[in-house]
Parts: sequence; C-alpha cells; structure tokens
Amino acid sequence: MKIRVVNPLVELDGDEMTRILWQWVKDRLLDPYLEMDTAYYDLHVKHRDETDDRVTVEAAQAIAEHGVGIKCATITPNTARVEEYDLKKAWRSPNATLRGLLDGTVFRQPIMVKNIPPTVRTWKKPIIIGRHAYGDEYANRETLVPGPGTTALVYTPADGGEPVRQTLHQIDGPGVIQGIHNTERSVRSFAISCIRYAIQQRVPLWFAAKDTISKTYHAFFRDVFQQEVDAHQSEMKAAGVSYFYTLIDDAVARVMRHEGGILWACMNYDGDVMSDMLASGFGSLGLMTSVLVSPDGAMEFEAAHGTVQRHYYAHQRGETTSTNSTATIYA
Repeated sequence: MKIRVVNPLVELDGDEMTRILWQWVKDRLLDPYLEMDTAYYDLHVKHRDETDDRVTVEAAQAIAEHGVGIKCATITPNTARVEEYDLKKAWRSPNATLRGLLDGTVFRQPIMVKNIPPTVRTWKKPIIIGRHAYGDEYANRETLVPGPGTTALVYTPADGGEPVRQTLHQIDGPGVIQGIHNTERSVRSFAISCIRYAIQQRVPLWFAAKDTISKTYHAFFRDVFQQEVDAHQSEMKAAGVSYFYTLIDDAVARVMRHEGGILWACMNYDGDVMSDMLASGFGSLGLMTSVLVSPDGAMEFEAAHGTVQRHYYAHQRGETTSTNSTATIYA
C-alpha cells in the first residue's frame, strides 16, 4: 500500500537536465510508494516568459500557504539565453524572486559519502552555509556613467522630511555605479533563522562580515545579529550552541583548518561564493542540498547545482550523460 502524505507539496518544475532528473525521481522513487497531493507550478523559462514571470510569484505564495515546496534548478537568462529561447526579456532569477517574497534564508549543507573524501583533509564534518537571501547585489540598481559628473546616494523620508544626500564620487570620466540596500526586518529575520537552525542542528554558529571597511552597512548586520543572539541566549545555552563573530577574511582562513560541524552565516554575496567553494571541497554541487527557510517556518528544498546545461545538450543528442542525481534525491 502507498503511504498517504497528508499535506500538499508545492512542486516547482524547472529547466534542462534537472527537469529530466526530477521526473525520474518521481517515477522511480516517489510515485510508486507515496500518494501525494501536489500544487504544480511550471517554472520552465518559456512558461515564465509567457506569464511575465507571474508563475514564480504564484509558486512563492503557494509555498507560504502550504509550508513546503520542492524546486528544480531554473535558467536565469542572459543575452544568449534570451536569443536561444526567444524570450521577451532577460527575466530575473526565480530564486531571487522566491527568496524576496518568502523573506528566506538559504542553508546549504554538503552530503558526505565515504567514497568521496573532502579535498581539504581537515574537514571531518559538514560545514553548513547560512546565506542571507535578500537584497545587496542581488536586488541592486546599477548604471553606466557616460562622462564626468557627481554620483550620490539620496534618501527621501516618506513623511516629507528633508532629503539626506551623500556624495558617492566626483567621477572624472566614464565609469559605472551601483546602489544596494537591505532592511532591518530582513537582517533580523536572517539572524533569527540562523539561530534557530543552529539550535536545531546543535552546531556552533559563526557570522562573518567586513565591518572594518563597511563601517555602516556591514556593521548594521553585525549589530542586529548580536542583538538577536543576546535575545536568544538562554535557548542557545540550553542547546549547547555558541556564537562567534569575525571578519569574513578571517573566517575563510579559519574554515580551511577547521574540522567542520558548524553553521557559517554569511551575507548574500559571501554565501553565494562560499557555498560553491565548500561544495567543491566536499565533493561537488551534485552533493549539496539547499533549503530556503522563511521566518514563519515555510521551507523550499532544491539541489544546490544549476540546470546542467552541457549534459542537457548531450541528452538531446541522444548521448549518455553522467549527471549526479544525489542532491535532487536528497531534496
């Protein structure tokens, strides 16, 4: 008899090779044994294009409603992909949309197997990355500067108060500028999610930024994180969870000599880069899970790797591929 799964599962289908892998996982490992209700959303790049990316928003709303979702890797189109799939425009990353709408933190953890020892010989236990998944470079505004002029940051209060203006740079020729942002609400949610995950996993919690250089932006993250650690001190102590803050460059140096068994909380860009470094060090992105956790407990699971474009083209030509399905199965 099949096992009845009571709660609906939100299913986010994706692109290229991961779409094929997911179908195989369902056919061979899930459908023969489980009776499931699924809320299906097709995030194939063409369908996102046809719906003006509305389908991604609806999928995020469904995850918030039902509490759990599974997502395949998706294409974030560049110019070449826009041409390849004849898209209206280069749509933003579906993962960025999901993270923004769910206000989630991404936790990535390597899958350790006996026959693939870590490249870094000191690593004995998994190192979990907690990536703040909102704002910064991933919700930026940027523009090319054609010639000499003044670039500035401007804040205009909603209550009609006097605007605050800060000169960014008196540029003397062509260049480029970028503006990024974050919110206290999102940073606080990030800190709380990391604390809760560390308590759940019973591992020490690290947080790293670069407040010596970014004395306002990064320092804001550091201070909010410390406030939440102080507020949850009794819970952390009961679970045996310690907290450690350091500079991001110091954290990188320490991690290379650490045995593992820690949760390393990172700002958005740092988490993006460091999770790939850890995946490679522990084996590959095919051996790393990824879960997006919202402050209210909704979760979206996926493999940490991309759409495996090269294998997909080989598959289309009828060739045998060696795509690693482990992370998809774990998700």
